[in-house]
Amino acid sequence: MSTPSTEVHDRRDQQERHERRRAARALLTSPLLHADRDLDAFRLVRRHADWLRRWFAHEAGWTLTVDTTLARLRKVPATLDDGSRPARARPADPPFSRRRYVLLCLALASLETADRQVALGKLADLIVGSVAADPELGEAGIAFELDTRDQRRDLVAIVRLLLQLGVLRHVDGADADYVAGTGDALYTIDRTALSAVLVARRPPSGVEAVDPDARLVALTAEVAPDTPEAHNRAIRTHLTRRLLDDPVVYLDDLDDEQRAYLTSQRPRLIAAVTEATGLEPEVRAEGIAMVDERGDATDLEVPDQGTDGHLTLLVAEKLARRLRDEPGVVVATGEVEAVVADLITEHADHWRRDVRDAGAEIRLSAEVLDRLAAVGLVRTVQTGVVPRPAIARYVVAAPTLPAAVPSLFEA
Repeated sequence: MSTPSTEVHDRRDQQERHERRRAARALLTSPLLHADRDLDAFRLVRRHADWLRRWFAHEAGWTLTVDTTLARLRKVPATLDDGSRPARARPADPPFSRRRYVLLCLALASLETADRQVALGKLADLIVGSVAADPELGEAGIAFELDTRDQRRDLVAIVRLLLQLGVLRHVDGADADYVAGTGDALYTIDRTALSAVLVARRPPSGVEAVDPDARLVALTAEVAPDTPEAHNRAIRTHLTRRLLDDPVVYLDDLDDEQRAYLTSQRPRLIAAVTEATGLEPEVRAEGIAMVDERGDATDLEVPDQGTDGHLTLLVAEKLARRLRDEPGVVVATGEVEAVVADLITEHADHWRRDVRDAGAEIRLSAEVLDRLAAVGLVRTVQTGVVPRPAIARYVVAAPTLPAAVPSLFEA
């Protein structure tokens, strides 16, 4: 029989576990977590900082630093070639182009030497000066004059991302006026956040590689395992990162060693992630999804609300049917665009007005496929997309499969 003291102890343990999970989820959602943006979550992170620091370091190989105003979880992705979740200034904005990524790096470098407050126009001048001083950028085809509306719009997209990260704080003015060439906007620089943006194992200045992919590998390279135990730990770290970051971990995406390790150590890996985060495992023949039933650790939802959400759901349902009828099929981009055009005709009266614009099906198809790729429901190939097993949950009438092992094809 339990005693009152035992019950109190159990309740305290449950409360502590609940708080740690909330803190871990907050860091996974906002790896750059500001006290003045989410005070409740930040307080939990500070309260459980020692436990969180140990857990993330041991399980995922990520470092966590916490001070009085900022918590920074330095996440290193499991793979460096996944382009399905690009940077965006806002969720509805187009993904960053190569030009915008370069502009972001130049803006961060310029902010390092700027005064405490900076105007958009001044930041533009600093970037233009940086480009002019580096002939290698010109040789690579990068030019920034920022004297046209499109160029100024690129800079505003960068600033909006930095606002989202808390690197900049808006003081006065409007970025729309800057884009139009009729005004300017003023921002305060948060230097603590600015210094915490970069996640790298070594200083960029110490990387000699020229090729971008090689530079990225060098920036994030970790100590190579030299013992069987260290090798297994590296595999476990890789898999944990995927379970925490990827919507679905497909067995087909793993190499033989990773697949074998996951098969043998699956209960232990899943239990560790579930205990720390509260994410619930959904295990199928094709892989594992750590499901966020509360929705507070999800940055991109399918289905979502509004025109984009409805269209994405309808396209997902049609792709799921193609997968059921033709496993492994490559659905051409043109086929998706034709489907979207038909859906626009059917639902235009209930959707936002711009879906009726000429060529809207091309833009909307690209946005839908980007969203489905980001959540692991399709894989992008040169000629179109390949529906992946998890998309089968969007089939309205689920098929009955005779196989004994449950499959992601089951809705």
